Amino acid sequence: MNTQLERPIAVIDYGAGNLRSVVRALTHVGAPLHVTSNAAEVLTAPAVVLPGVGATLDTMQSLERLGLIEAIRTSVRAGKPFLGICVGMQVLCEQSEEFGPHPCLGVVGGSVRRLPAGQKVPQIGWNQLHYTNASGAHPLFAGIPEQSDFYFVHSYYCDLTDTHMIATTTEYGLAFPSALLRENLAAVQFHPEKSGRWGLQLLANFVAWASSQSPSHGRYTLPEVSVEHPLPGDKSN
Repeated sequence: MNTQLERPIAVIDYGAGNLRSVVRALTHVGAPLHVTSNAAEVLTAPAVVLPGVGATLDTMQSLERLGLIEAIRTSVRAGKPFLGICVGMQVLCEQSEEFGPHPCLGVVGGSVRRLPAGQKVPQIGWNQLHYTNASGAHPLFAGIPEQSDFYFVHSYYCDLTDTHMIATTTEYGLAFPSALLRENLAAVQFHPEKSGRWGLQLLANFVAWASSQSPSHGRYTLPEVSVEHPLPGDKSN
């Protein structure tokens, strides 16, 4: 598979703790990247990745301080491929209950709520994805079997208003949305950069999808991508 991008994917740097591991995993699958905290560079990128760990409140404060909030909203509205990871998924919602109610990006309808009592919170470890009708034949999940294991670290989840955008669910005290899809927008609650073979497959799929949406072929050409061997230290699925 030869895929091309006109310009490198923007990986937003607002101080997220998983930034380096996300960059490392995307580099492993051959993605051309530009790590940036500059709003203008986000707006001109052909695709955007928003990583995240920690709390939604801290994330929103950092994005506001860097002037990135409107750049993210505009990028999604413009139709460019966008991938949110973990807290990068949660802040897409309208609001969050974490550390008291506060607004988020409002890109999708819904609230960020704490996982229910009755099991250990945060959820830390491997858990399965269950596809919904929304995942369909979407290229983000190409080649990834039903009930594949992915790595989670979170205490909160997205309670989405529009259930039609829920692409996968995962069981942990309740069936929560572990991935969402809406046109150009994709987001996952798990950490693909820590999820071994299938996580790398998902990231490679995102890069190929972003390339297919590029209006013209450019100077960045992605090589054939093999995800048979996970990154060192990752679980081999």
